[in-house]
Amino acid sequence: MGPVVPPRPLHLGMRREQIGVRRLTFWLACVVFLLAGSASAHDASSYGGVFRSRDLGAAWLNADVGLFLNAALVVAVDPRDSSHLLVGTDLGILSSHNGGRSWMPEARDLIIGAVFALAFSPDGELAVCAAASGVFRRDQDGWLRAEAPESAIPARALVVGAATGRFYLLGRSRLFSSEDGGRSYVVVPGLPQMSEMTALAAVAGSADTLAAVIDGRAMIGHDGGRTWRNAGFGGADAPVDTIATDAARPQRIWAAGGGRIVVSDDLGSGWHSAGRSLPEPKARVRGIAASADATTLVVSSDRGIYRSEDGGETWAPKEDNLPVHIEAGPLARDPKDAGVVYAVFSLMPYAEVWRMAIDGGNLLARIDPISLAGGLSFCVLVLIGGSLAALHLSRRRAAPR
Repeated sequence: MGPVVPPRPLHLGMRREQIGVRRLTFWLACVVFLLAGSASAHDASSYGGVFRSRDLGAAWLNADVGLFLNAALVVAVDPRDSSHLLVGTDLGILSSHNGGRSWMPEARDLIIGAVFALAFSPDGELAVCAAASGVFRRDQDGWLRAEAPESAIPARALVVGAATGRFYLLGRSRLFSSEDGGRSYVVVPGLPQMSEMTALAAVAGSADTLAAVIDGRAMIGHDGGRTWRNAGFGGADAPVDTIATDAARPQRIWAAGGGRIVVSDDLGSGWHSAGRSLPEPKARVRGIAASADATTLVVSSDRGIYRSEDGGETWAPKEDNLPVHIEAGPLARDPKDAGVVYAVFSLMPYAEVWRMAIDGGNLLARIDPISLAGGLSFCVLVLIGGSLAALHLSRRRAAPR
């Protein structure tokens, strides 16, 4: 009989196991610490999205729960069903049938890239959109490609004409129209070749009256955009950012430029300032919504959203529950409730999204060396942590019982 080996004290085995666990915990803590040091804390400004106000901009709530969008570019509300929303993003279209509680992508194999322009027909039966991959129309058969010239893509805006089946599309710089419910678009003659149109709105209650920004000036067209007259606001020295019509007052037009909000109650024949300039005079305005008495004003811009309750005499930036320090896009109002306003925000600057849409770029082109190094560091640290864990487990199994 060989020598008797005394059993190893139980407390020694437990102590070795505890030391191994502590070592593993230490190395995992190092990995977490390094990752935390290279990642920024999450806040409301780290993503874009869609937000809704039910009291004309006084309070806002997120309307795209769980999406964490990089760039929301435009939103449209179904005129027959206020809970049906369409949102254009830098990666296509999303739709919701319950007011934003859940979302689904639409036509992912067809509508590709940034969507800056969306519109419903007045009866809600049709929807039209313009993406980096083309112009599209949706009816009961789903989304189908429309016929449109190449210069119509990417498009800045889509607006509904008063005549049945009429849509106006503002392409890169020129105006197009459709008379067949968005199935095909043709260029509207009348704009000088070297001129550039950058904003468009249809005047309510008129079959063919449009308001636009052309070469930085507010312009009015009374024949569907074939001829234009200077409305007397803006110019090369103080270009107009945007122009908007007023659903409550068909003859009222709003415009913005150089941080000033102006209004005309006679389709641009005369203008007056709506109070004082915005707190950020260099802010580029993208949307204007006003109460019927023009007392409450909501303005979206590349500096966020501003609101006034005294006709523009004082302005307050809206930050509660809204992303701050990132760009807000066009505003959209619920056709059934003028107090309901939607705003979109983009973490990526709109000018950059627009440039990428024109150049045919993709998101991979935005990866810089620092981001790439951060991603590689993450992978290396995960591999180190996994290797240490595997080594520890193998040693435990090999240890004598």
